[in-house]
Amino acid sequence: MNTASVLAVCRVHQLLPDPVGSVGVTAIDKRPVEGPVKVHKLGIHGDVQASRVHHGGEDQAVYAYSQEDADYWSSELQRDLPAGIFGENLRVAGIDPTGAVIGERWKIGLDVELEVTSPRTPCATFQRVLGEPQWVKRFSEAGRVGTYLRVIKTGSISAGDHIHRTFVPKHGVTVAQWFSEPSPELVQILLDAEADGEIRLQEDYHREFDKVLRRSGL
Repeated sequence: MNTASVLAVCRVHQLLPDPVGSVGVTAIDKRPVEGPVKVHKLGIHGDVQASRVHHGGEDQAVYAYSQEDADYWSSELQRDLPAGIFGENLRVAGIDPTGAVIGERWKIGLDVELEVTSPRTPCATFQRVLGEPQWVKRFSEAGRVGTYLRVIKTGSISAGDHIHRTFVPKHGVTVAQWFSEPSPELVQILLDAEADGEIRLQEDYHREFDKVLRRSGL
C-alpha cells in the first residue's frame, strides 16, 4: 500500500492576462515552491485568487489534484503536465482527492488539517490557459476534477509530507459522485449528514440542492 503524500506545494507564480475573463487577469498559474509553506485559513501563504466570486474563501482555501489523474491527462493530451498546471495548490499521490468523501479530513505533516469540501468546476479561463480545445467538456466528462478543502488547523506543509485521513464521514458521498451524478437521493443523504452534525456544507451546496430538486420536479 502506497503512503499518501504531498508531491508539491504550489502557489501563484504570476498573474496572467485574461482579457475575456471577469476581471482581466487570472491567478491559475501555480508553480511549486521550496521548503515549508505556511497554510492559513484562506490557503497557502502567498497564493491569491484573481476573482473571488467563484474561487477562494475559507471553503475553497486549498485545491488538491492527484498525480494519477495528472498522468491520465498527460497520456490523453500527449504533453507534460507539471505540478500546478491544473491550478492546484497540492499535487498529491497515494490518495484520490476526487474519490474523497465530502467532509473527510486529512492531516498533512505535523499540524495542518484540511477538510474536503467540494469538487472543482472547470471554467473557460482554465480552458484558455491550458490551450486544449473543448477542455471544459473533456475535463468534466472524465470526472477527474480534484477537490477543494477548507483549513481546519493551520501550520506549515512541505513537499514530501505524509497525508493521513483522520476522519471519514459515514454518509459515503464522494466528491466524484456529487460532481458527476448529483441526484435527489444524494441531496437527502448530505442534508441528513449536515443535520446530524457529521459534516458542514458550504452555502453553495444548498443552491445546488435547489437546482437538482427542481430538475427532478421535486
